[in-house]
Amino acid sequence: MRTPNLILFLCLISLASVGQELNCKVTINDQQVSSSDRSVFKDMERAIANFLNTRKWTSDSYKNHEKINCTLFLNIQPGNNPSIGNFKASAQITSSRPVFHSNYETVVLNFADRDWEFEYVESQPLEFNDNSYITNLTSMLAYYAYIVIGMDYDSFSELGGSPYFQKALAVLNNAQSAGRVGWQALSGTRNRYALIENINNPQMIDLRKNTYRYHRLALDTYDKTPDTSREIMLDVIRTVKKVWTINPTSIFVISFFDTKAVELTNIFSEGSVSIKRDAYDILTSIDSKRTVYQKIVSN
Repeated sequence: MRTPNLILFLCLISLASVGQELNCKVTINDQQVSSSDRSVFKDMERAIANFLNTRKWTSDSYKNHEKINCTLFLNIQPGNNPSIGNFKASAQITSSRPVFHSNYETVVLNFADRDWEFEYVESQPLEFNDNSYITNLTSMLAYYAYIVIGMDYDSFSELGGSPYFQKALAVLNNAQSAGRVGWQALSGTRNRYALIENINNPQMIDLRKNTYRYHRLALDTYDKTPDTSREIMLDVIRTVKKVWTINPTSIFVISFFDTKAVELTNIFSEGSVSIKRDAYDILTSIDSKRTVYQKIVSN
């Protein structure tokens, strides 16, 4: 017969084996808000972090060191009225993952969302259901949780994030009925609708395949075969240019360069002169960060 201590031990093992996926640091900047009572923002910060980090978003098992590191920075805009619980903000969402055989973490997602409008009441639980729209805040949080997870899975296996992008799309479809900003096709080309549309667009499937090639086939092997890795990355940005030619306003393309510009510059600053020149020419032809890329050909 199992002893109570053994049963407790097995329960703890079971709980550890289905650990949550996200390790998200939430920061709320309320400096632009005129309010003498800022406790609501600290409470909001804790509640959002708890919602993201304690909820199970997948059916996979995660150990603590396997959790996806990410950040959510909310810049609360002026003119909000915390006393009635209505808020407007801009958000910056980033996520990263470790590079094999190194102490380096590479940024996988870096996305700015300027259309955060939501209600929040201090100490009120945050509720969410995958099958229905409850609040705009929890829908936005769940949407980005699935985007972060999908991008992470795509970086480890080709198109591995597909189930989570479908979940993000389902969140968007449910939220559209509320008519809130950021979820609609006609409300902009850099919003939540545009991002998930780009991710699921068959014309842009090579961008998602590039996520795997860039991270798993090039970056994870960079310490052993840097020249080969640079060749793969050069082919990646050639592919990005082809997609950009089809849709030069694609937020998925813009997000790629917002995420990878500095890293690409550092990688292509070394290597052969011909690869440096090719990389510089491609990058400056499709991305506006010319001063960043100048370092490639300055060395």
